[in-house]
Amino acid sequence: MIRRYEERDVKVMADIWNEVVAEGNAFPQEDELTYEEASLFFASQTYCGVFETDGVIKGLYILHPNNVGRCGHISNASFAVSKDSRGLHIGAKLVADCLLQAERAGFGILQFNAVVEDNVHARHLYERLGFKSLGVIEKGFRMPDGTYKNICPYYRETGDINGNDQ
Repeated sequence: MIRRYEERDVKVMADIWNEVVAEGNAFPQEDELTYEEASLFFASQTYCGVFETDGVIKGLYILHPNNVGRCGHISNASFAVSKDSRGLHIGAKLVADCLLQAERAGFGILQFNAVVEDNVHARHLYERLGFKSLGVIEKGFRMPDGTYKNICPYYRETGDINGNDQ
């Protein structure tokens, strides 16, 4: 089940988020969130969804504007799945729900700014769900060891997950 997050979820959400931050190969953030920072961070988003099964949160996403003004119809999102729950297709469910919530919030486009080029699982998922690659930004992501990897921005219009008008 995917639902809107509640304050009681923040501790587990922060733990999952921090797992991804600590891995250093997907999120641009370098510092893990404290509980207080996480509470403010998640509350500041347009929408946060959590994937929960049997009372356990296994993944989450954040949705917010990618820009302002004339580009304010473009949203951005980040997804995190706990290490123990990866490979269970939770990410696909989170992205599908995110597209729905983006449309409900009035966004016409969902854009991912910095998908690391060798994150093949995410890239295949996005392409399967109808996202289009905008190309490659060479050396756009600094790895924990100081080397740089290419990033591939993606976008798609919100709406039906199959790309059909609703």
